[in-house]
Amino acid sequence: MAALLFDLDGTMLDTDRMHFAVFRDMLSERGREVDEAFYLSDVHGRINADVFSELFPGEDAEALSQAKEAEFRRRLPRPYPATPGLRDFIERARAVGLRIAVVTNAMRPNAEAMLAATGLGDLVDHVVIAEECPQGKPHPAPYLAAMEHFALTPAACAAFEDSPSGLAAARAAGLDCVGVRSSLGDAALRAAGARFSVEDFTDPALGPLLDRLKGVPA
Repeated sequence: MAALLFDLDGTMLDTDRMHFAVFRDMLSERGREVDEAFYLSDVHGRINADVFSELFPGEDAEALSQAKEAEFRRRLPRPYPATPGLRDFIERARAVGLRIAVVTNAMRPNAEAMLAATGLGDLVDHVVIAEECPQGKPHPAPYLAAMEHFALTPAACAAFEDSPSGLAAARAAGLDCVGVRSSLGDAALRAAGARFSVEDFTDPALGPLLDRLKGVPA
């Protein structure tokens, strides 16, 4: 059967403001002041270590990444709301036989913490962590790994993303993509590769997507 492939941060739950606050505080401690526009253009959706290696080439980028994500987990409320309509949408998809994967640039402890906080972990069949792939988003490797796990072609899957980096990865993997307007508007998401965008998972435009995938062979 077909599958839905979900980015996590900013797609399954709105965490961008929290990530920005942690990132901003870390950089402020090192004498760099950044705004949300910089975060969205230079950080949003990317692998942490890549960002930190560019900003602080003399420091241990992996250690900075670990520290940043540990602070994010500390600040993450439990429970934390999923994007509106997401649980119902996933349950509808599973009821017609679709499988569910998370494909994320987040490190595994973060992914586990977010899925636990939202209570969605029981609805997910597989989790792909970009850091455990040869390359992270915007490279297609994480999405290719998800399709390989399910033994599916791109035509039998759809991806949900909120960032240009994630959309580039999904499109490069040959996937049909839906943008989620958690931080970016419709025009920016379409320009990055989304076929269309939704405010959240209550959007009726998602119904035809489920109908199409129900009948697609692997």
